[in-house]
Amino acid sequence: MRNATELMVQYASYHRDRRNITTHFVGIPLIVFAIGVLLSRPSFQVGGLVLTPAWILWGATTVWYLTRGNLVLGAAVSLANGVLMLLAHQVPAATTAAWLTWGLTAFVVGWALQFVGHWYEGRKPAFVDDLVGLLVGPMFVTGEFLFGLGWGKPLLDEIERRVGPTMLRDLAHP
Repeated sequence: MRNATELMVQYASYHRDRRNITTHFVGIPLIVFAIGVLLSRPSFQVGGLVLTPAWILWGATTVWYLTRGNLVLGAAVSLANGVLMLLAHQVPAATTAAWLTWGLTAFVVGWALQFVGHWYEGRKPAFVDDLVGLLVGPMFVTGEFLFGLGWGKPLLDEIERRVGPTMLRDLAHP
């Protein structure tokens, strides 16, 4: 059970090029949205609540994020993912073809952006070496967003102490 700092440091070691991080700001939310769309069917009633596989997955990941030892980061990523789930659940009201088109298109475009970013990075995606990276991606993007707002300086300092600052990799001389 690695804590948020360890997870963020490991993930950050695969994400030091600012262009890669930028592609992740779009690609990861698209992937989370796509998963929400694709898992928004079927729905079933539990008491007065309408549940879908997407909401069950969101609940499980929320518990995971909130138990990584950084409550603010865990709550922020859970909130961001929750908003994406809410948006994703607006799609299934359309036809099955529209539902699949939205879900699959967002998924493919999101992953394409990830791989473009890793071309700039010159390194494979983190999840290739550790599948937990699939969960850490949304936490990393949320953390980077919060760092930009001035939150989490000690966490950012620890990441940079261990893996260095972000940069623009020289593509002409990798």
